[in-house]
Amino acid sequence: MQILLSCAKDMTSRPEPSPALSTTPRFLAEARHHALQLASFTEAELAKALKCNARLAVLNKLRYLSFFDPENSGAAVLSYNGMAYRHLRAWEFTEADYAYANSHLWICSFLYGLLRPMDRIKNYRLEGTVKLPDNDDRSLFDFWKPLLTDVLIDSVKQDDGWLVHLATEEMTRLFDWKRVKREVKVLEPQFFVREKEKLKTIVVYAKMCRGAMARYILRNRLTTQEELTAFSYEEFNYHPGAVPGKPEVLPFVLE
Repeated sequence: MQILLSCAKDMTSRPEPSPALSTTPRFLAEARHHALQLASFTEAELAKALKCNARLAVLNKLRYLSFFDPENSGAAVLSYNGMAYRHLRAWEFTEADYAYANSHLWICSFLYGLLRPMDRIKNYRLEGTVKLPDNDDRSLFDFWKPLLTDVLIDSVKQDDGWLVHLATEEMTRLFDWKRVKREVKVLEPQFFVREKEKLKTIVVYAKMCRGAMARYILRNRLTTQEELTAFSYEEFNYHPGAVPGKPEVLPFVLE
């Protein structure tokens, strides 16, 4: 199984364990070119592009200005600090877990395209809607789509043909998603809270469960859909038939 997970806007500055395994991002050249362009933005331009406040704009201006400094990089899976990553708890992984994750988990990134967990990255913030001067007025979604689609499809085919889509819906815009679903078998776990006989998605719970499920797959080395449906976390359990007409959706419900 290959797993697709979103990046997070929050990134950590606390020291983390330093696994022996270290890899280089596949699209490092593209990331550097993007960072160079972003470093030329004014703080006001960054605030608008990144949809953030002035304090975060200043922070990210400094990040992009120092992007080419050789220090202060970290493994991608230990650098993101969003809710999914807090429940993935990768800092507890063994060296064997890190090695397995590096062959089975892809992290979507607007700056780096696609990342393996042990790719060394710098802290940053970016949005998929940003248009950079050298990208022919294309958004980053459109920039990455022709570059990432084959990479994702090929990695899934070289594995067992299954892709577990644990990224946000927004991240599918980085790929020709219709082609992905046509060429590989996609499973889409979704997490719901039942309220008065209706199923609702609570974003914070969905993020939490995505990270926990990624951990469950990686640490238990899952290979089948049946194993995946045995997942249970914080009283979210598999409810077959909760989303009729969509066989690719695996619904997990908190009653």
